[in-house]
Amino acid sequence: MIPVEHYINLSAILFVIGALGVLTRRNPIIIFMSVELMLNAGNLLFVAFSQMHKVLDGQIFVFFVMTVAAAEVAVGLALIVA
Repeated sequence: MIPVEHYINLSAILFVIGALGVLTRRNPIIIFMSVELMLNAGNLLFVAFSQMHKVLDGQIFVFFVMTVAAAEVAVGLALIVA
C-alpha cells in the first residue's frame, strides 16, 4: 500500500505546476488546462484521504468536481471560440 504522504506530495507538485501555468501563460486554452490540472490535484487528495479513512464521501465529491470542471471547460472554450 502506498503511503498517503506520496499522494500529498504528488498532488502538491501537480497543483504548483498548474498554478505556474495559470500565472505565466497568456494562451487561454493553456490556462484552462492548468486550471484542470489544479482541480485534478485536489481530486487526487480527495480520493487519497477517502481511501485512507475508508469512506466514500471524497470519491463522491470528486464526481461533482469533475462535472463542474467539464461544464467550466465547455463554457470557457465556447467563449474563446466565439
